[in-house]
Amino acid sequence: MLVGLLAILLAGCGGSGAGAPTTAQPTIVSLNPCTDAILAEVAAPDQLLAISHYSHDPAASSMDMAKAKRFRATGGTVEEVLALNPDIVVAGSFLPPATRAAFERLDIRVETFGIASDVAASKAQVREIAEIVGNSNAGHTLSDAIDAALNAAQHDGEAMPALIWQSGGIVPGESTLIADLLAYTGFAHFAASRGLGQADRLPLEQVLADPPRVILAAGNDGNGEDRMLAHPALDGLVKTDIARFDPALLYCGGPTIIRAAKRLRDIRKELL
Repeated sequence: MLVGLLAILLAGCGGSGAGAPTTAQPTIVSLNPCTDAILAEVAAPDQLLAISHYSHDPAASSMDMAKAKRFRATGGTVEEVLALNPDIVVAGSFLPPATRAAFERLDIRVETFGIASDVAASKAQVREIAEIVGNSNAGHTLSDAIDAALNAAQHDGEAMPALIWQSGGIVPGESTLIADLLAYTGFAHFAASRGLGQADRLPLEQVLADPPRVILAAGNDGNGEDRMLAHPALDGLVKTDIARFDPALLYCGGPTIIRAAKRLRDIRKELL
């Protein structure tokens, strides 16, 4: 059935993609929420045929919902993407090999991007994605906007120990984008200083026994695992401030860095 459906869809596609001449501004389907956010900034609206369904989910998106809803969403199946007839599919590095192979057999160019581990890597991704869509100027503009946001949020005084505490007590590792942003904005990565790595868990009891200067509670409202992040026992930490930090700001780079830097700057100002 799948083979037959693909054959029907192919008949109406006109053979766009790697096997056909490409235009200066190719059409794109994005299958990853982080590339969704970048493409929404650097591609022309008619170039971005669809973004991932994650970006239409407030719990999974790093984009403003109003902006995300301007674009069609796709579940990422080969059939859905092929029906849109893109020149290029942009996806995360965890794209299943079978899915990638199917796109390539159908002469659809595939570009994959991993998770940026720091600001420099994210800016490089922005510029590369902008080159792919044929709008390098937009990539430089977004990169400059990221620099401006970081410069505005930069704090050169003593670093304040900050714990990014996620649902279930999970903490980010040292070689992560949020760790780099903490350093830019005048915070010291508390979990890393205690020898914890990516996705390690920091129990409530340990936080109470060895509290940071500030807890950045990055849980999802209504999640049962997040009750620990607002446990009444934390009220007894008289030398610790607790601030809400949107978990949507933790994972993606590109334009998300601008919002994350502003939030960290605002928190830092409130604590001075």
